[in-house]
Amino acid sequence: MIENTISKLATWLSRHSIDVLRVSLGLVFVAFGTLKFFPGVSPAEALSVATLEKLSLGLLSGYAAQFVIAAMEVFIGLTLVTGRLLKTGLVVMTGALAGFFAPYVLFFTDLFPGAPTLEAQYIFKDIVLAAAAMVIGARALGARLTPGPSLVFGKPATGPHPAYDR
Repeated sequence: MIENTISKLATWLSRHSIDVLRVSLGLVFVAFGTLKFFPGVSPAEALSVATLEKLSLGLLSGYAAQFVIAAMEVFIGLTLVTGRLLKTGLVVMTGALAGFFAPYVLFFTDLFPGAPTLEAQYIFKDIVLAAAAMVIGARALGARLTPGPSLVFGKPATGPHPAYDR
């Protein structure tokens, strides 16, 4: 009975978990992007604007830079939530993620005057967003998650599983 339940759960998760990840990541991008449309609302506003100013060699600054970032994040989020233009959204997200981590290079001493600042910690969480994007990108390019042998109480139900038996 337990093995049957676990098998059904594994099948359900293999069918739906990446879509749930895609939509939830999209909602995060829409939420954070929407905040940037309103000056003074996003806690990352100053850092994101300063980063885009540097990366664009001063071509974009102030509210124009903030608007571009906001529009880009909302676009990425909407492609993830709806699944439409997903590959385009993932390409844009690749550039955005590079921009997310750029402050570590551009403003390292400001972000780490000793202990990491709140902004440095804020950026650090983007590692999880990048990992989620990799899983979603793999699915968009044709990879599939399929259920393998089920685990019962942390032990493989049938034979060893290389990811869990280390």
